[in-house]
Amino acid sequence: PGALLLGPSVRKPSWRPCGLSWAKKMTRKRRRLMVVLVGLLALGAAVALVLSAFEDNIVFFFSPSELAGKTLVPGRSIRVGGLVEEGSITKLEDGLTTTFVITDMATTLAVRYIGVLPDLFREGQGVVAEGSLGPDGIFVALQVLARHDETYMPPEVAQALKDSGHWQEEEVP
Repeated sequence: PGALLLGPSVRKPSWRPCGLSWAKKMTRKRRRLMVVLVGLLALGAAVALVLSAFEDNIVFFFSPSELAGKTLVPGRSIRVGGLVEEGSITKLEDGLTTTFVITDMATTLAVRYIGVLPDLFREGQGVVAEGSLGPDGIFVALQVLARHDETYMPPEVAQALKDSGHWQEEEVP
């Protein structure tokens, strides 16, 4: 009376969900290939998401013109590169704080640095400053890198100068 009778018209449950009849027709080799392809697709999507998240951080540094066109959160760590503007270097009374202006000949950016500057740091030289933009609009540098010798210019600084139309090719003797 309480027994369930299974007759020939009752279907046994299958391990495959409904609607995947095509999966029955696939061989093991094809199923394995599909799993690998779906895995590679997922990996590619993950890499694309990571790269898009780090888009601005991949850049070695920003020129003052590029920085002027961006909306930055104060306190976010970035690098800014350009030439030290002539007549812009001032040392404050404490002896460690230096303010100067970085330019790419189109836009300028005021920089404040507390510490000892590199020996090669001077007006008209290429520099890269690492730090963050303060709420007052002044870039607060934690590290300042100066160019290595008289003929060296960081490629990014040279490109920024070429883009702004202020690049002067020097003759090499």
